[in-house]
Amino acid sequence: MLNYQRYKRVPVVDFPERTWPNKEIMKAPIWCSVDLRDGNQALVEPMVVEEKVEMFNLLVKLGFKEIEVGFPAASQIEYDFLRTLVERKLIPDDVEVQVLVQCREHLIKRTFEALEGVKKAIVHIYNSTSTLQRDVVFHKDREDIKDIAVIGTKMVQRYMADCDTQIRLEYSPESFTGTELDFALDICTAVQETWGATRENPIIINLPSTVEMTTPNVYADQIEWMNTHFKNRESIILSIHPHNDRGEGVASTELALLAGADRVEGTLFGNGERTGNVDILTVAYNMFSQGINPELNIENIREIADVCERCTKMDIPPRHPYAGKLVFTAFSGSHQDAINKGMQALHERNGQYWEVPYLPIDPSDIGREYEPIVRINSQSGKGGVAFVMDTFYGFKLPKGMHKEFADVIQKISEQQGEVAPEQIMEEFKKNYLERKEPMHFRKCRITDTETGDGEFATLAKVTYSDHGIEKTFEGVGNGPIDAVQRGMEDALGIQIKVLDYSEHALASGSGAEAASYIHLVDQVTGKATYGVGISSNITRASLRGIFSAVNRLFY
Repeated sequence: MLNYQRYKRVPVVDFPERTWPNKEIMKAPIWCSVDLRDGNQALVEPMVVEEKVEMFNLLVKLGFKEIEVGFPAASQIEYDFLRTLVERKLIPDDVEVQVLVQCREHLIKRTFEALEGVKKAIVHIYNSTSTLQRDVVFHKDREDIKDIAVIGTKMVQRYMADCDTQIRLEYSPESFTGTELDFALDICTAVQETWGATRENPIIINLPSTVEMTTPNVYADQIEWMNTHFKNRESIILSIHPHNDRGEGVASTELALLAGADRVEGTLFGNGERTGNVDILTVAYNMFSQGINPELNIENIREIADVCERCTKMDIPPRHPYAGKLVFTAFSGSHQDAINKGMQALHERNGQYWEVPYLPIDPSDIGREYEPIVRINSQSGKGGVAFVMDTFYGFKLPKGMHKEFADVIQKISEQQGEVAPEQIMEEFKKNYLERKEPMHFRKCRITDTETGDGEFATLAKVTYSDHGIEKTFEGVGNGPIDAVQRGMEDALGIQIKVLDYSEHALASGSGAEAASYIHLVDQVTGKATYGVGISSNITRASLRGIFSAVNRLFY
């Protein structure tokens, strides 16, 4: 039995004054990417300098103005990477690099050595404040832990006095979600006052969900509680750094923004320790889907994914929001049918807003394509097969034909799984367009004639092959199709009736082909089927369709 009694519930925040549930996200936050630090340290094979450079250039291209480049005092490769950015002059004037460092003298000194030549930077200091870590890791009380943060702040001030870099301070009470709120406020306020933060020179107070411990609404309560209890709130940029231990990182971020957060630290696609950091792209695309400018250049998700996969050596899951290969793909028949109808309605109405069932955004807006939207497997229905034939190949199958052809594809998918559009088209050719045996239409001459009572009529003289032997027949009717039907009945000894007929152009231009669909019934057995013919001549296409249907019905 699952031993759930080993775990105790994390207490909620008693905060009835909360206002965040009545708010909406109205604008993008300040974004800070930590892919090169938090994301990198979580990799099985951390990035080398050149991979870090490629990732940094991507982040700049995407529009990040704050990028945490590493922990330069932690290792030589971290130090060398920052020096590489400086020496190659890769840091744009409007981008602040952020460096992480613990509140220790030798580490802060080394960090400032790495910053030489950087125009402006954020120095991010932290120490763990949670009740659990104070007890089992540090064996220190609140005042001792607060002293670490205050002393670290003073050391940064001392080193920045001899530094040409424009420095901003960021402080994180690590494990904030496991810290008593009154103590979190006390230690953050001590750092804020030591730094001398003002409206003109604000401090970044970063409240991380270092370990996601409970539901997102509790994190939002914690953020709003801090937001409303800070002194001189205008001197603080309130930042969050959510992790994803409970799989709720995106929700925690969005609710924390409602609760007053100004800034979000996260990674592209959510790479990070354990289950990851918050996925910045998902949060940004979620805003985009609500008509909010995410203020990042994220129009090409595949390019972003390619760079990240190459640099991190990690694959993006196929169901990852927005970037996954299958997220804009429908296998379900009812979903496919709804998407098909939604796309048609969107085109016909030419409305201002994107509104298509099961597709919250237009895939093309983020560099995806329409082609993969509908894919066919054993769960697909008639609407999906028809969508593929129309979208990929221009064949607008009559509604009555949807199930008939879908049944053909269903049998294949039950045996092999997914059926590619190319295979669907091959089956369409085999079952309809190239259904030329044993009766193969060769040519037809159509002329006007008169019936016995003097009425105008159509005479069709058809040349065809019957099991490879060339033959002819003639028929008279009220039009080419009727005439061929009557002549075929006499020649073949069958009784047939055209139930439905439709046609359309396959492409534009003077040389465009036409597709013709003939719904034919055997009047003896009641069996009915469709035949399809194509030709640049609509009459010839229709006659090919009749022969296609006859071969399907009788042979």
